[in-house]
Amino acid sequence: MFTHQDLARLQAQSLKMQGWIRQQTYSPELEKTLRRFSSWEVAELIFRVNQSTLRGRLAADPSLPQGQVEEDGRQRWYALEEINELRRRLRVNRRSLMPVRPRGKRAIRAAIANFKGGAGKSTVALHFAHAAALDGYRVLCIDFDPQATLSHSMGLSDVAEEFTVWGIMARDLIAETARMNAAASGAESGTALPRRRLPEAITAMGLGDLRNADFIKPTCWPTIDLIPSCANAAFVEFASAQYRHLNPEWSFFAAVSRFLDGLADDAYDLIVFDCPPAIGYQSMNAVFAADVLYIPSGPGYWEYDSTTSFIGQLSEALEDLSRFSGIVPAGTMTLPKAFCDIRFLLTRFEPANELHRAMQQAFGKVFGDRMTTHPIEMTRAVEQSGRFLSSIYEIDYRDMTRETWRRARASFDGAYGEFRDNLVAAWDQLEARA
Repeated sequence: MFTHQDLARLQAQSLKMQGWIRQQTYSPELEKTLRRFSSWEVAELIFRVNQSTLRGRLAADPSLPQGQVEEDGRQRWYALEEINELRRRLRVNRRSLMPVRPRGKRAIRAAIANFKGGAGKSTVALHFAHAAALDGYRVLCIDFDPQATLSHSMGLSDVAEEFTVWGIMARDLIAETARMNAAASGAESGTALPRRRLPEAITAMGLGDLRNADFIKPTCWPTIDLIPSCANAAFVEFASAQYRHLNPEWSFFAAVSRFLDGLADDAYDLIVFDCPPAIGYQSMNAVFAADVLYIPSGPGYWEYDSTTSFIGQLSEALEDLSRFSGIVPAGTMTLPKAFCDIRFLLTRFEPANELHRAMQQAFGKVFGDRMTTHPIEMTRAVEQSGRFLSSIYEIDYRDMTRETWRRARASFDGAYGEFRDNLVAAWDQLEARA
């Protein structure tokens, strides 16, 4: 027979193994660090210019970041901060190297969602965030998944649950209940409106005193921040059900949207949500706050079947939220929920696999132009990146054959480039805020 004590013992053993893996993967201080990028990568893969052009510009202006030079003098290596300074200061053929960003608009928000486990949500979110950072964008990632794969891959593993999405939702409950009570006491009506009371167990946690910045943690990527998750945040589904009972009029699904509305419009360019493999309180917060919905799926029939169920159940869940229409506070998105764009993305795709090609055609026939044209291929480099808790962008190409690395990089570059272009088109649909 096995009890909770046995589970705790097994977890302790696993935590020891996690520590060993982190020692092998991260720096001696057990902190994830970001590698430097070669001048070859900077020129051809990041700036998309000829190497000789970049070398010439660097030689002509010694005030530009010169990177670290190898002992043999053949290659220079640049930190991301140096790359971004080059991006700001250089123009090539009169072309700015800065990424496209519509003026006067807040950050564009993209949810990576599907309740099928193993669909590649965290992998896609991680790679798109890193690719966007190399593209010059400032990125905020939000990990809605209690499995915390994205958080661990970003180097954050020791996280208290009050600084996760659960903390944001609980703080929102406190603030919204106080707002409703203030409105009730100020109502000019002959009938006294009831006050909503929250138990001290919630109000005494100190969440109401937290600032937005308290939830946002830096990562080893200087232009990527993260609202992390942790295993203890799994109880958010149970807690949220209790919170709704305490205040049935609380628009729980808009908590994260209200949080993001409180950030400065120019604080970030792109916000990426990694959603849990379920439709629940956290995932509904993600999809409600999102402008764009990206749905990854493996290339098998059962993944297709699960994706079909997911969009059906999501449709029903979003329809249920329409009963809150007219009572969601100003400043959040309106109901019924509308996305600027919805896309389906195949992951773990093997071009030589006949079944995968057939399923790609089936997806295309069903979803038409909502289907992305660049699937993410399954390669040895992708498998290795998962083993090292890193994206392909973080792995040094010298740690494997360059062709293997380039193939994986090209696959993610193609998928990200399409993702970026879709976001820019959706960005134009957002209204500028006064």
